[in-house]
Amino acid sequence: MTGFAALHRRGAPLVLPNAWDVASARTLVTAGFSAIGTTSLGVAAAAGLPDGLGATEAGTLRLARSLAALPVLLSVDLEGGSVGAAAAVAEAGAVGVNLEDAMGPVADHAALIRSVKREVPHLFVNARTDTFWQRPGDLAETLRRVRRYADSGADGVFVPGLTEPADIAAVVAAVDVPVNVLFLPGRHTVTALADLGVRRISTGSLIFRAALAASAQTAVAVRDGLAVRSDLPSYAAVNAGPAAG
Repeated sequence: MTGFAALHRRGAPLVLPNAWDVASARTLVTAGFSAIGTTSLGVAAAAGLPDGLGATEAGTLRLARSLAALPVLLSVDLEGGSVGAAAAVAEAGAVGVNLEDAMGPVADHAALIRSVKREVPHLFVNARTDTFWQRPGDLAETLRRVRRYADSGADGVFVPGLTEPADIAAVVAAVDVPVNVLFLPGRHTVTALADLGVRRISTGSLIFRAALAASAQTAVAVRDGLAVRSDLPSYAAVNAGPAAG
């Protein structure tokens, strides 16, 4: 975990793109990223499954094992997760996990964090709280939860949906561990988040959703006689073995 933890720096945050399969992960490694995460929405949607309901644990573990050959540090999104799932992805080669509370009882999530750290102490546990995710934000509850999770052994805390600088600064000030923010186009810049003390910036499902939009855009361009971008990866590059960087 030490090398991965060291990437969470004040003033130079870790920008962590999120992959959903081997091809997307390889593309990100080729683009120069030394660490990547997985996106639970991407893994779920690609398999025709719902996100957030724990339906992709087996698929996520298979993906973690498939990515083990890549020269990259891997953090795995386990949704709510379990001790067994965290241990399994660590055995597969992951250096970190993302565990979300889904606004369940604080005590339950804190207990899970303690159990994972006891079972797999070298694994970087990023404890997510959904106090701002697809709901009106609650800063007081956010601070209560991130403090509890940090006190329970979390190596970092993650609050997706944070947008206001004052709220972000308050979360950063509340804990000694790195704060992770979900990048929202038009609302964030890496520079501004770094200035606020954020030490990790995730793309979440953004790249997956952008890929879906690009797929439809390309198909429409072919159908309608419009220009198709010319800087696409070649067939040979995509067809290379999984360990190709």
